[in-house]
Amino acid sequence: MSRRLRVALLAGGRSSEHDISLLSARSVLEALDPERYEVVNVAIGRDGRWQIESGVRPQLGSDPASVAETLPAPAEGGTLAALGAVDVVLPILHGPFGEDGTVQGLLELAGIPYVGAGVAASALAMDKDLFKKVLRDSGVPVARHHAIRLGDPVENPFGYPVFVKPARLGSSVGISKVHDASELEPAVALARRHDEKVLVEEFVEGMEVECGVLGNRVPPPIASLPGRIDTLEHEWYDFDSKYDANGMELVIPPELPQETIELVQQRSVDAFVACECEGLARVDFFVRAGDGEVIVNELNTMPGFTSTSVYAKLFEASGIPYAELIDRLIALALERHERRSSLEY
Repeated sequence: MSRRLRVALLAGGRSSEHDISLLSARSVLEALDPERYEVVNVAIGRDGRWQIESGVRPQLGSDPASVAETLPAPAEGGTLAALGAVDVVLPILHGPFGEDGTVQGLLELAGIPYVGAGVAASALAMDKDLFKKVLRDSGVPVARHHAIRLGDPVENPFGYPVFVKPARLGSSVGISKVHDASELEPAVALARRHDEKVLVEEFVEGMEVECGVLGNRVPPPIASLPGRIDTLEHEWYDFDSKYDANGMELVIPPELPQETIELVQQRSVDAFVACECEGLARVDFFVRAGDGEVIVNELNTMPGFTSTSVYAKLFEASGIPYAELIDRLIALALERHERRSSLEY
């Protein structure tokens, strides 16, 4: 029998999406075949402290009292030493301090293979202002937006309703749907609790559709079947509709013409490539009412990753079950690391 791959699951983190990350990582842990993988868990607390557990089925974050250190870690016997002894890292982290290129940079410095987008792609996709600019320059349609930085006047050039959101956060945290001018200042203040840069985005009336992407650069990445988001009793796709048990319904495939479905898939891959992503991403769209235009809203380089999350459901409907999806992502991480190891710096 060949040696089991030693896999580190990195989860938790300092962002407001800490608990979602732990749910995702626990789901991944259950799906990893113990005959093929030995698991080391690294749970990061909201305070930034790192807790290491190992074994076939360690419990993420089960013993907060054992938290040992913050980074930078001791050179010997600490977190980096433990990570350096693994074959690949799965950074199942959502939001700032994990999905934004910071942890990816740490792993690059340590020379450790890891699943998902690299430093630049992670940072770009996290900043929705910069992300939209890159996609516009690449010819991919995106919703119009206006960035408000520190010291800028609070303005809305689009009329109402609009959405106001932190530029660099996820899971709809700090987002408001603003219906009139009286709600604009409070919405910006709420968003600014989470980020110094705030976006005002035009409201696009139409169907909300999401699509998964899987792959590296060669061979080309593939897109899943897309799915339509039905927010049921919620006005829009907010935090509660995403994570409540009955907050939303996912319809795969959406009730759209075949050519529109194929355009969603193509633009998912186009966005993935334009941002230089690798591994995985979920691309969120509006299919505009009236003309049927397919408009990119966001790209998530580490989407929610439980077995019942949208990303997993989209690929399961496309013929790739959850456990196989994880196997493929690990293989892609190792392929990228081996490919890039031949580069000269």
